[in-house]
Amino acid sequence: MKKILAMLLALSMAFGLLACGAEKAPAAEPVELIVFAAASMTETLTTLGQQYMADHPGVTIVFNFDSSGTLKTQIQEGADCDIFISAGQKQMNELDCILEGTRFNILENKVALAVPEGNPANINSYDDLIAGLKNASVMLAMGNADVPVGQYTQKILKFFHLVEEDLAAAGSITYGSNVKEVTTQVSEAVVDCGIIYQTDAFSAGLTVVDTATAEMCGQVIYPAAVLNVSKKAEEAKAFLEFLTTDAADAAFEAVGFTPVA
Repeated sequence: MKKILAMLLALSMAFGLLACGAEKAPAAEPVELIVFAAASMTETLTTLGQQYMADHPGVTIVFNFDSSGTLKTQIQEGADCDIFISAGQKQMNELDCILEGTRFNILENKVALAVPEGNPANINSYDDLIAGLKNASVMLAMGNADVPVGQYTQKILKFFHLVEEDLAAAGSITYGSNVKEVTTQVSEAVVDCGIIYQTDAFSAGLTVVDTATAEMCGQVIYPAAVLNVSKKAEEAKAFLEFLTTDAADAAFEAVGFTPVA
């Protein structure tokens, strides 16, 4: 019995020495990723970011959501940013700080005609909107000229041979500095309708009565890229890769995006 106890004690001491001598793996350095993303991605990216951080405890993701034009300007003025996801190609094209090989098209959206609850103006299509604008019986909310959703709306008006300046002078248009502001105007029924993204209509619980065709305003493609000023390029690439997984695709599709990556 004593021999057995002695052997057990020896083994215990040996394991103890091994444990003491074993070097602890160094903890990964915490990383903070700053992501500038189009306002229309607010709800979905916030959810996906929380999921990513839960799976990667050392990573903190800080989002800045606004119109793509505003975000582009902030980046050009030197704001800290690792990843940019724009609601239009134009804003991404105007940046000269994109890390080579990281830019790709991640999502497609639709330009939707949304109405307040109950649709009091009885607008059921873009044709109804155009007729109402022509006889000044409709109030439309749209994005500013530097906002992608506003630029898509301008193309729609031109497609139907309407002059935006004349409509604004007639008091038939109100503006928003980003798509969320336009969505709010529709939700609060201060306008008869608004041209927003179908994803924002979904998030706000608004009724979409029509969506624009590619002929009317082109495709609504969201490009994403890592910035070459980022000191966390590898971690940024990993997060963008996560946004192309099946799980992320399902989250995007649930609110009306179409993954294109």
